[in-house]
Amino acid sequence: MKAILKTGSQSRPRAKGPGKDKPSDGGKLKIGDDWNAIRIIALSQSNPLKAIAEFVENSIDAHAKNVTITRGRDHGAHYLSIKDDGDGVPRDEGGLPNFKYVATHICDSIKRRLKTEGRGNGLQGEFGIGLLSFWTVGDTLTMVSAGIDQRAYQMSMSRGDSRYEVTQRRVLFAERGTELKISPLLEGIRNLSGEKIQWFLASELRDRLRNEHVRVIVIDNLARKQYEVEPRAYEGRLLHQLPSVRTPFGDAYAELYLAQPADSCRVVLSRSGTRVIEDLATLPGLESVPWSSRYLQGLVDAPFLNLTPGTRSGVIHDERFAALLEALKPLEAAVNVVIEAQLRAEEEQASQQSMRAIQRAFREALLALPPEEYDWFDIQDRENRDGGTAKPARGDASLPDGISGLGVEEPSVNGSEQLQFFDHAGPLFGVVVSPAASTVPVKERRRFRALPRDRSRRRVTQDLLFTWEIVEGEGSINFTADQEVEFSATETPGLVRLRVTVRQRELGFSAEALVTVTDSLDLPMNPAVSNARGLPGYTFERAAGALWRSRFDAERNVIVVNNGHRDFVFATKNRALQLRYLVRLYVKELVLKNFAGVPVEQLLERTVELSLYAEEKLKAG
Repeated sequence: MKAILKTGSQSRPRAKGPGKDKPSDGGKLKIGDDWNAIRIIALSQSNPLKAIAEFVENSIDAHAKNVTITRGRDHGAHYLSIKDDGDGVPRDEGGLPNFKYVATHICDSIKRRLKTEGRGNGLQGEFGIGLLSFWTVGDTLTMVSAGIDQRAYQMSMSRGDSRYEVTQRRVLFAERGTELKISPLLEGIRNLSGEKIQWFLASELRDRLRNEHVRVIVIDNLARKQYEVEPRAYEGRLLHQLPSVRTPFGDAYAELYLAQPADSCRVVLSRSGTRVIEDLATLPGLESVPWSSRYLQGLVDAPFLNLTPGTRSGVIHDERFAALLEALKPLEAAVNVVIEAQLRAEEEQASQQSMRAIQRAFREALLALPPEEYDWFDIQDRENRDGGTAKPARGDASLPDGISGLGVEEPSVNGSEQLQFFDHAGPLFGVVVSPAASTVPVKERRRFRALPRDRSRRRVTQDLLFTWEIVEGEGSINFTADQEVEFSATETPGLVRLRVTVRQRELGFSAEALVTVTDSLDLPMNPAVSNARGLPGYTFERAAGALWRSRFDAERNVIVVNNGHRDFVFATKNRALQLRYLVRLYVKELVLKNFAGVPVEQLLERTVELSLYAEEKLKAG
């Protein structure tokens, strides 16, 4: 039996005869060409994955609990089938599948009437056009369903053809539910893998699958794989006690998760469990935070919204949409408070991480520089006293929580050192010489010390052999096999390069120190004074438009950084650049503090010297 596809309203305007025309003030809109209207509707769905999702939703509306999607090839033709165990196609008075109604009542959905009568809760379709979306998937649609006589019947439609055909299908026994088969698939759809279908449905039908307890299986015969569609699980921390989203047209449901910021973080707009808009921030009126912050995942489900009929991936901006925008304002304010708290926590954590990195860099840099000029925090003396394992200072209120100062030994328990498990050093991994660069007057002496370290920079003390040598320049070393040696300069100025090699069984590492021997050395500019309060912490003060970048607050032992200065704003492009900027501010403040009263050119020399070593250690760390 063949027939013609038709829209729900079949009446056509009649032409009036001559002399019967009379002016009219109005009338009813009517479709002038039914088939052209059907073609426009069928091609309005441009996303084949969305079309597949609509077929699955038809199965869910028919109370199916199991849906199987199969991708394969039959007699050389690629096909896609959707089979369910639902109620099947509604039957006519004779108990047969009413395919005629389906084909001749396009845009006249029975689901819409059920919703109007209050009997369609949970039904998603409402336009009566979902079946036509097969035009974006393949050439021919075959729909099979059983009648009350336990026989199977099928309806066939072809892409671009206004006719449909209903026949009896010869099978051993008719199965419950409905089976759709689209074949052959369009050229661009043949590479649509089962995995991609699974991922799309997991997001598109997330809540419908969860709420209706529907199991969807995707069988990819071409890839020989099978996938089960698991409703998407959001990442991050679920936000509780959020304000309700209430409108005159009904309540919306918000399920939001606070996650680490990423471009993939989106809040979905859905209707009755089906995704409508992938990113809420793309809608007018919702382009700002929190929706655009990329800190949120989740969804806002508004079952009262009106959708664009063709694609069902757009929202009509009517009074219902305006009501949703207004109802979301209290939710936006509450979520913004949460995000601001998260930002503060991240800034504090980043500040602590930066402080640890700066401390490590300065500690290593100051070990490499002459102690009488740079050991402001008693680092080298402590290195000699406690075997090289610097312990954090406690009770330093000027540093953030979790950040330690340098230069104060922690009291030992019962007056003795008690090593914990992780205090024991591992195998030798490297060595540094302290100081790594220094200036010595002619005929004077300078002590140098090798500092062996393991991979975690703990001091290594067991089974070590030291060998010192002068590899360039003139001078002498006493006790070349000791950990600490004394270098004696000659009466001739020049550059001397010392090298120490440390071995621990089969392991061996070397380090060098540069010694500048001079016959005209200024007196030390400012003898190093140990600061028992430790390396200063830092804090921010926003002074946009002010010229100062930082200043040292001696009373609080902190460096105040102007985070409104244009240089700081520029440095926040990435963490590495910001760390280098903070190190340079530290260098500036420490040099000014510890070399007070010296000529400007010498201050600049010290700034370059300390910056060089601190930034090199920062990079190495």
